[in-house]
Amino acid sequence: MSHLIGVDVGTTGVKAILMDGQGAVRASATESYSTSMPQPLWAEQEPEHWWLACVEAIRCLLQNSSVAGPDIAAVGLTGHMLSLVALDKEGQPVRPCIMWNDQRSGPQCKDITDQIGFDRLMELTFNPALPGFLAPKILWIRQNEPDNYVRIAQILLPKDYIRYRLTGGYATEVSDASGTALFDVRNRCWSRDMLDALEIPAEWLPQCVESPEVTGTITKQASEAIGLSPGTPVVGGAGDQPAQAVGNGIVEAGQVSVTTGTAGVVFAAADGPAFHPQGILHGFAHALPEAWYLMGVMLSAGGSLRWYRDALGQLGKEIGVLTARDSYELLTAEAEQAPVGSDGLLFLPYLTGERTPYVDPHARGGWIGLTARHDRHHMVRAVLEGVTFGLRDSLELVRGLGVEVQRVHASGGGARSPLWRQIQADIFGTVITVSETEEAAYGAAILASVGAGFFDSVPDACRQLVRNESHIEPIPANVSRYNEMYEVYQQLYHALKPFNDRLSVFAVQTDQA
Repeated sequence: MSHLIGVDVGTTGVKAILMDGQGAVRASATESYSTSMPQPLWAEQEPEHWWLACVEAIRCLLQNSSVAGPDIAAVGLTGHMLSLVALDKEGQPVRPCIMWNDQRSGPQCKDITDQIGFDRLMELTFNPALPGFLAPKILWIRQNEPDNYVRIAQILLPKDYIRYRLTGGYATEVSDASGTALFDVRNRCWSRDMLDALEIPAEWLPQCVESPEVTGTITKQASEAIGLSPGTPVVGGAGDQPAQAVGNGIVEAGQVSVTTGTAGVVFAAADGPAFHPQGILHGFAHALPEAWYLMGVMLSAGGSLRWYRDALGQLGKEIGVLTARDSYELLTAEAEQAPVGSDGLLFLPYLTGERTPYVDPHARGGWIGLTARHDRHHMVRAVLEGVTFGLRDSLELVRGLGVEVQRVHASGGGARSPLWRQIQADIFGTVITVSETEEAAYGAAILASVGAGFFDSVPDACRQLVRNESHIEPIPANVSRYNEMYEVYQQLYHALKPFNDRLSVFAVQTDQA
């Protein structure tokens, strides 16, 4: 029993890793699935697809290594946060999962804020009511799908659905529960005041524990499906962002990371309960006892580059297939041919609305400053720069709360690109560091190592397992240029908001027609 498994239920697929006791990744496997968008602003997935992907990923781990089921000491779980899984009394989903980036519950957010009051909501949960959170989604089902609502017997988050399939039990942990708008973040427990005010039954919510705690063991039925031994412990784990922070060693006050995945996240660890008074940053419980964090989230970070590739970069995608080169590598190679600042072309990355610093489902993306001299090279570089400007918005909010940011740990798809790492260093004006292993699944495996007794604490495990492989210095001339462009970038959202609001209404009306 010398190895750990970390499982990440991601937005586009399940990733599982096999880690030995010294922190080396012995094997990894990924199985993908799709997201359904049946109406504008909606995003849904089938929980059964996660389970099938999890089964295949774990089986691949064992098949591609010399490690057998009895060698696994514990399993750690992570996954996309804020997504709602509603089960009936038989443990079956009553409808598809409503995803973290689903924006349909805006009216319910207003109802919650009007009923409870913004200040009281911040006091109870450290966060405003946002469309991504679970409570507004539950109310949306109550108001729009009453037949489904009366069938609900259990509410879970994505990783906790996988826990249920592995162990047969219902449980979650503090970091993921923090994003439900039903959780007392200060005291790290479910908020009776919120549940009573919204008339949501407390029995719908699972047991909530600290992230390294064991929540159950692999059942015989799950063992037969995935190949792990019955009785293998499954620890609480964490939401994908705090799990990724653990994987990067961001577990002590003042440490900051920026993750560029589908969404973009700025994550700052804190040693006490912390929140932004206007609710612009999330204040959540961290994945280790007596620790919290501040987090800013932009909804379309790496998602903006994926959109560009799929909508406008099809030729490069096809060339990538023919040459066996990564399509994103080809895109960033094009971007390298454009100058710093893309010859005055700015990209607004609000392709699915925005969360930080603008809680606005109607925010819209686009290129500003486009001229006949601009080509694909400029456009794709502007996407990389625009996403990084959006991340800087959150970084500046963290700085505004007194956090001294001297270096930023980069992770996610953007951290794999040397060009994008340099753009981040230049736009943030800080040194960028990168770890050897930075996936959320790695952080889940670290949490499993603590739950299995390999280490006394999460910080102790991180000090021994997390290794930085490189750092990138900002280039002063680029910093100066980007600072000037950032001033323009900040003004564009406000200037365009009235028009985006009108266009959003028009788009919905057109779809309904």
